[in-house]
Amino acid sequence: MTTDSLDISPKLRGRPREFDMDAALDEALRVFSERGYYAASISELTEAMGLTAGSVYKAFGDKRGIFLAAFGRYRHVRQQLIDECLDRATNGHDKLRALVKFFAEASCGEVGRRGCLVVGSATELALFDEEVAGRVGVAFDFDERRILDLIHLGQADGSVPRHIDAESSACTLLCLTKGMRVIGKTGRGQEQMLAVAEVAMKLLD
Repeated sequence: MTTDSLDISPKLRGRPREFDMDAALDEALRVFSERGYYAASISELTEAMGLTAGSVYKAFGDKRGIFLAAFGRYRHVRQQLIDECLDRATNGHDKLRALVKFFAEASCGEVGRRGCLVVGSATELALFDEEVAGRVGVAFDFDERRILDLIHLGQADGSVPRHIDAESSACTLLCLTKGMRVIGKTGRGQEQMLAVAEVAMKLLD
């Protein structure tokens, strides 16, 4: 997997060395996830990031610049976590179960209520911002391709039945995992979301 596919190179106006960029973006992510793009104010973002307004404008230009940088950071971190999760599974079916369970566990409790920045961007910004729409599309395509590759891996190693329609199943699991992140914002419990993950895996029986 290349970093190009994750679009983690935000277009910054210089990169100041007096603060930790990743730590600042992690705090911006929290604000955007909890408040949404339009409700998040520059003052909230600068306070959370521990930066002055001057440093923010120098590094990112404006709120949209912060958001695009945070979006890239979010994708990069999430993909690392998912890769680590998948590496612990031994075959295609187990990797798919691990992936669906990963999304289930991210869709409950406090983390679930914060939601997914990619899904949130798709519903809040993509209709009005062509660049954001493009990044969301790339993210969804990447996630669907990963699911499809895991189904094909399972069919090759015998852990997923060959009669399964790989393309349709990949799209269905994409819809289900993204839907989990939306439902998770309503405060669902872990047991319930893990049960959903188990039902989802029956699609591959």
